Amino acid sequence: MREAFGESFAVPAGYLNTASIGVPSESAGRAVAESVDAWRRGATSPPDFDVDVTKARAAWAQLVGVPAESVAIGATVSQLAGLVAGSVPDGTRVLTVRREFTSVSFPFAAHAERGVTVTEVPDEELADAAREHDLVAVSVVQSADGAIADLDALRAAGTPVLLDVTQAAGWLPLDLGWADWVVGSAYKWLLAPRGVAWLAERQAGATRALHANWYAGEDPWDTVYGLPLRLAGDARRLDTSPIWLAHVGAAVSVPWLASLDLAAVRDHCVGLADGLLAALGEAPRGSAIVSLDRPDAGPALRAAGVAHSMRAGRVRLAFHLYSDQSDVDLVLTALGARP
Repeated sequence: MREAFGESFAVPAGYLNTASIGVPSESAGRAVAESVDAWRRGATSPPDFDVDVTKARAAWAQLVGVPAESVAIGATVSQLAGLVAGSVPDGTRVLTVRREFTSVSFPFAAHAERGVTVTEVPDEELADAAREHDLVAVSVVQSADGAIADLDALRAAGTPVLLDVTQAAGWLPLDLGWADWVVGSAYKWLLAPRGVAWLAERQAGATRALHANWYAGEDPWDTVYGLPLRLAGDARRLDTSPIWLAHVGAAVSVPWLASLDLAAVRDHCVGLADGLLAALGEAPRGSAIVSLDRPDAGPALRAAGVAHSMRAGRVRLAFHLYSDQSDVDLVLTALGARP
């Protein structure tokens, strides 16, 4: 058992795969287990989960720096990005970076028949190229290699943006109230079950309710039958019906993360990541995600008990708040880099 920032985690030594799937705290895991047990005993009712949806929504809004009333719930990033893609005008010119996670780029590329185009550029060219496009859709932290977008330059460019915070929220302090759309999923750095995602829109009504359903009603429990259409007056009009158990976990993990000093969390995570790079003779990158050009290192890392992933032909390691120096040492030993 590891202790980190006031919580306990049953995370094993060498677990450096949070960029793929986060490990819940004991508190979050217990909450989900108790909810499963109540479900098994027939002791739950659908409205019981509304409080978890509300708590997790408000906490995510706090984490990314947006008003809670601007946030809609969904299940995946691609689903919510698809709402934005379905809302942009015909002929919209979308800009992204090379090797962007396809849950960000594919929803727009799927609208090619409407004349929507998606152009990829190198990371360093994004801000300059933004002025020649109608929308920038990009991850704040890249999944493949942990590269962090230059948000100040993007904001200065003045082009509308959709930002995916899936690989950023939870370890990187964020203040994104200026962004036109912010989207993110919970099962990685937010340490919640898969099945929760959120979308924030800066301009109310800018996104079409393409998935209009009962849970998007002003009072969901009064909109389960019959017309007329009666959606919520805020971003909840974009809600989809929640995946209950996922929100139970998110209602514990996300408020806890939102209560932390995220600058301290960032310093902890980046300190370990950059410490590993320094020991390997590489320059620091300032990210919690480390990408190593050692494609043959997988077997050695697995044998040493280092949980990792392979992305874009490179080893990907992710340091979260429950990681510590022993994880760095395991990697260095596995790679034969111990002094």
